[in-house]
Amino acid sequence: MSVPAPGLRPTNVRWLIVAMLTGLVFLAHFNRVSISVAANAYFIGPDKLSEEQMGLVYSAFLLVYTLGMLPGGWLIDRVGPRWAMTVMGLGLGAWAAATGALGWSGVAVSAMLVPLLVIRGLAGASSTPLHPGAARSVSLWLPLGERSTANGFVTAGALVGIALTYPGFGWLMDTVGWPAAFVVCGGALALFALLWCVTASDDPSGHPRSNAAEREVVQGKDVIPPRARATPRDFLRLVSNRGLVLLTLSYGAVCYVQYMFFYWVEYYFKIELKQPPSESRDAAFVITMAMAVGMAGGGWVSDRLCRWLGHTAGCRVAAFGGMGLAALFSLLGVSTHDPREVVWCFSLALGALGFCEGIFWTTAPTLDTQNGGLACAVLNTGGNGIGMMAPIFTPLLGQHFGWTTAILVACAICGVGGALWLGIRVAPAVPTSGREKVRAAANGEATWKS
Repeated sequence: MSVPAPGLRPTNVRWLIVAMLTGLVFLAHFNRVSISVAANAYFIGPDKLSEEQMGLVYSAFLLVYTLGMLPGGWLIDRVGPRWAMTVMGLGLGAWAAATGALGWSGVAVSAMLVPLLVIRGLAGASSTPLHPGAARSVSLWLPLGERSTANGFVTAGALVGIALTYPGFGWLMDTVGWPAAFVVCGGALALFALLWCVTASDDPSGHPRSNAAEREVVQGKDVIPPRARATPRDFLRLVSNRGLVLLTLSYGAVCYVQYMFFYWVEYYFKIELKQPPSESRDAAFVITMAMAVGMAGGGWVSDRLCRWLGHTAGCRVAAFGGMGLAALFSLLGVSTHDPREVVWCFSLALGALGFCEGIFWTTAPTLDTQNGGLACAVLNTGGNGIGMMAPIFTPLLGQHFGWTTAILVACAICGVGGALWLGIRVAPAVPTSGREKVRAAANGEATWKS
């Protein structure tokens, strides 16, 4: 890592950027998951919508979100993460508010399936720059040794947003009604996106409060332009990179388990464990907050593991430990019907899964420093492509084979995802010769600047 010039102390604007990204991700996920809280309270039931229909609504968001991810990654590299994240916040906020407007329209809940599919699909399209844009911004603003910590905080913001959705959005619905709750939350996201737009920049060189010492710490001598236009050859190089393919499949396993818990854990406590709605919400809040803690702490630990063991070994230890323990504690959770024990086990499971989140978002943009947004989009496309199956398959497996089987399937997927890290090699230094670059690309190695 580069050191600043003597006598000049670096500013810490990069951590302000991380805080702003965390806020954006927090509000985006609060608006994203609020639909499931409203569904459990008002949309699912006799003469309303079925579980399967709501599963389609959930997956409509994920389907369009996934299909639009690669164009969204290209957009991030084309316009820079500042504008990409601004567009995301304004768009998602508007479509969240439109969900509330649908409630005010007088349409019966039983007739809302098609409008909800359209609105949630458009919300998914607006959300495509969210995580790739945040990871790209981190890769431009933070030195390598701080990136997993920063990505851990940003992704933890997502989980805090999801966790607070259950009690927070539930309280807001009880207070002002579910249509007004959607409008209020969508408006808050749009306003914060405007604040981000006037406060942030693509990288330290474009921010008036970042001094030369901070730019030296972050960028060193190799300044990476925040904007680029990927060619078809660039894209083919990324999708044929073995390391990125394995990383993406592994992240898909993480997403499958995450989405199963995000969309169905409250329902599991309500239906399978016979808990009242308020206690089901509280359980979902505690479990999701545990993952946020795991993400924040796991990023910090992962940075130190990589310093001690080297990047390949450090990332593998984080992945094996996090995903393996997630599967183990999930198995323990379905082995009991005591609600308190289930909360403890599921909390430990998601906390362990969150532990390894940061290494995915730190690794992906290093595979192509010029088109880091597109690399992150490839990661998130595969992750969501696998993860989006969870909202559909989980209730189907639960109804036909029992909810225990549905969770056992998720555990098996998680274990396979962790094992894939055996094939991911993270090279500790940038290859300098043409032959080294060819070898690194052929082996799917991530290249790091140390």
